[in-house]
Order: sequence, then C-alpha cells, then structure tokens
Amino acid sequence: MLLQSSTAVALIGGGFVASGMLTPPSALALLLGADLGSAAMARVLMSPVEVVIPFLLLIGIVTFFNARSRKAKQIGRIVIGFALVLVSLQMIRTATAPIGENEIVQEIAAYFVNDLLSAFLIGAVLAWIMHSSLAAILTFATFAASGLIAPSVAAALVIGANLGGAVVPMVLLSSAPRPARQVVVGNLLARGGITLAALSLIVFEVIDLSLLGPDAGQQVVMLHILLNATLVCVGLLGLRVLIRLSGAFVPVSKVETDTTVSALDPNALENTDYALACGQRELLRMAETVQAMLIPVMGLFREWDPQVAQVIEKRENAVDRMHFETKIYLSKLREKNDVGAQSQSSVELVAMANNLEEAADKIAVNLLALAKKMHDEAISFSDQGLSDIEQFHDQVVTNTQLALSVLTTGDAEAARQLVAEKDRVRREEQRLQARHLNRLRKRRAASVETTNIHQETLRLLKQINAALCYLAYPIAEKTGDLLGSRLAHPRYAGGQT
Repeated sequence: MLLQSSTAVALIGGGFVASGMLTPPSALALLLGADLGSAAMARVLMSPVEVVIPFLLLIGIVTFFNARSRKAKQIGRIVIGFALVLVSLQMIRTATAPIGENEIVQEIAAYFVNDLLSAFLIGAVLAWIMHSSLAAILTFATFAASGLIAPSVAAALVIGANLGGAVVPMVLLSSAPRPARQVVVGNLLARGGITLAALSLIVFEVIDLSLLGPDAGQQVVMLHILLNATLVCVGLLGLRVLIRLSGAFVPVSKVETDTTVSALDPNALENTDYALACGQRELLRMAETVQAMLIPVMGLFREWDPQVAQVIEKRENAVDRMHFETKIYLSKLREKNDVGAQSQSSVELVAMANNLEEAADKIAVNLLALAKKMHDEAISFSDQGLSDIEQFHDQVVTNTQLALSVLTTGDAEAARQLVAEKDRVRREEQRLQARHLNRLRKRRAASVETTNIHQETLRLLKQINAALCYLAYPIAEKTGDLLGSRLAHPRYAGGQT
C-alpha cells in the first residue's frame, strides 16, 4: 500500500524468488496482498489528499536536511517520495479531466454502454500503457464521477484495468528465472479468472452498483477493492495450484550455464602483482557465489523446493571449479616467477579459497541433506527452535556481507570486526544449543523429533561463519590484531612442552 504499486512489489518479490529467499507460493501471496493494498490506496486517493501534500513535503525536507544519521535521512527521502507520488497522481487526474469535453470521447463513451466487452479490453490496454493500474483506476473513477461514462462502463473499464495491470510485471520479468516468472503468470491466471467472472456479473446486471457508494466514482473504486479482496481470498486457498498451473505456461529453460568470464587471466602470469590481483578477483566471485547459496538454503527447512536445491548444487559446482582453477593458477605463478616477498600472498589466497570451498560444501552437501531429511520425514522445528535457527542464519548472512566488504576493500577496521564476529557467533551458537537442550528437557515433541537436525544445523552455520571469517585473518595478522595462539600460555603453541 505504501509503495502504491503492485508492480513494484512484483519486481521485488520476483527478485526474492530468483535469489531463493522466497518460495513461489509465498511470493504470489505477497503479490496478491500488494494488489489489495494498491486497491485500498485508490480509495484514499479519491479523498482530498492534496491538503496533506504540502505537510508531507515539509516534514520530509526538514527531516532530510536536519537529520544527522543516514537512517533518518532515508526516512526523509521516503516521505518526500510519497508526497511526490501523490502529486503525480493528482496531476494525472487533472490532466485527464479535459478529455471528457471532447465530443469524440463522449461518443465512444456512449457506444461502450452497449459493448462492455470492448470497454473491458480498453481498460486493460490503458492500464498497460500507463504501466499503473492505480493511475488507470483513478482516471476511470474521475470520468465516472463527472458523468462522462455510465457506471456500468466505468465498472467494465476498472475490471479490465485489473487484468492489464497484471500483464505489466509479467513483461518486465520475462527474462527472470522460471520460478519468478511462475509467480507473475500465476497472478495473471488468478486475476484473469476473477475479472472475467466479475465482467459477466456486470454484463448480466447481477450486481447493483448503487449499493457500493453514493456516486459513480466511489462505486467503481469500491468495486475495485471488492474485486481484489475476492482475489486474495480465492488466491490464498489455491496458491500451490496456481503455481503448478502457471508452470504449464512457463517453459522450462535449459539448465543455465555459468557464462561469467573467469578473472584468472593467463596473460597476467608474467606480472606477479597483476596475477595476484586476478586471484583476488576470482576469490570475490567465489565469495559472492557462496553468499548466493547461503541466503536461500534456510527457506528449504520451512518448505522443500527441488528447484532451489538444484540451483544451490549448481552454484556449489561453480565454486568447486573456481577453487580448483585458482589453485592451479597460483601454482603456475609460483612456477613462472620468483614471487619472493609475495609468496605469502599467494599462500593466503589459496587458504582463503580453501575456506570458501569448505563453506560452499557445508551448504550444498550438509545443510541440503538436513533440509531434505526433514521434508522426507515430514517433521518440522518447534516455533522457538525455527526462530533461533533463522536468527542465527541471519547473523551468518550479515557476516558474509562483511566478509565480502573485507575482501573488496581490505579495510583493517572491517577485518577486526569480522574476526570479532567469529567469537561472538561461537558464543551465540553455544547459547542457542543450551536453549535447545532446555526445550528438550521439557520433552516438547517437535524439539525431540528434530534434536539432531537442530543441533547439527547450528553447528554447520557456525562452521560456515568461521570459514568466511578467515577472509579477514591475513589483514588482521598484518595489523597485529590477531594473536598467533588462543592458548592462555603461548609456550604450549607450536608443539612445545
């Protein structure tokens, strides 16, 4: 509702599905809710909202220019943007009002009284052209309120706009991965069925529009809201059916191949500095791929999705390949050149590659196996247990982003923070293990059924975090922020007795 655009929500949801953060049914539910929120916003915008626009602009501008924190400035930007959206929608209504004075338009409007199907199609086309069903609805409501078009024609136009608005995200996501396209196609199928049914009720005069409001403008807006509310009720009951049905209309593309050009340039082997830079860039690719594997894996514990699992496995194969090629590349560098003082750098790069490969392996092999086992045995974590694991997973994902930052910038402060995160996550894992044991002592059924998987999942996430935190070790060692041993008495380090 705040975005005032179900299309924007569709694009965001499609991105989440593509990354594996949301399953297609969940994303479809999100999109249905966005459609209802957008419909409710139409009712708000039919009110005299121009009164609040100056106040919103004032609040946003004052907040932006006086805020000291970045978060507060972002809030100011959001308020300003919201006010400007209201301005733009008001401008659309103002700009389209004179159209009603055109004689040709009046004749067309009179013709549509006897041809509601054409009005329905015109509504869909106009919503597509405007790329906003909300703008189209407000335009039609304005026409209806002014008496330019009959209530039945306005209703047919509004119903058509609901269908046309669903086509926009489908076109915009036409090149997205198949699961994301299934979501918008499923939305189009549901919306197509509901709009055709609603049009039939209007054509056969089953619905008395006068019951929906005192004037034609409010009547069509209320019809728009009821249409989307019905769509939500029906759609939520058949999310999985819609996704399966949409699969028949979305072709299965061939397995995508990794077309990204390797950063390991053979020609750079003649120059040690350039070659090491190439190795660093390849490590960044590996780390980004590991991050793309880690983010969606937790969703599989809630709901198993073979397609998401396949993507994770494919990415793990890519990490394996990059790991192997990086080691071979750096070994060739040591053969061709006297790396001298930079010998340690090549060793560090190989060690970091080893840790990234280990993290990818634990995600694609171990965590996937645990999620699949829960699916096969039809068991699930307790609510508290799932919350603990998801929050722990979020912490590891956050540290992954920090590791990428360290790898990219080499910032010493970020490296110190990442090393500190390793110990903090270790302590957090111990705390969560203790919480699980407390639930186990209370003999909670879900905790007893999943105890081994729960504890193993926490342990694996901790190990993945440790592998990623290793990316900061070389920098922390150079700055003297990392001790050579964690032993209380260093004389025992290195095998001394």
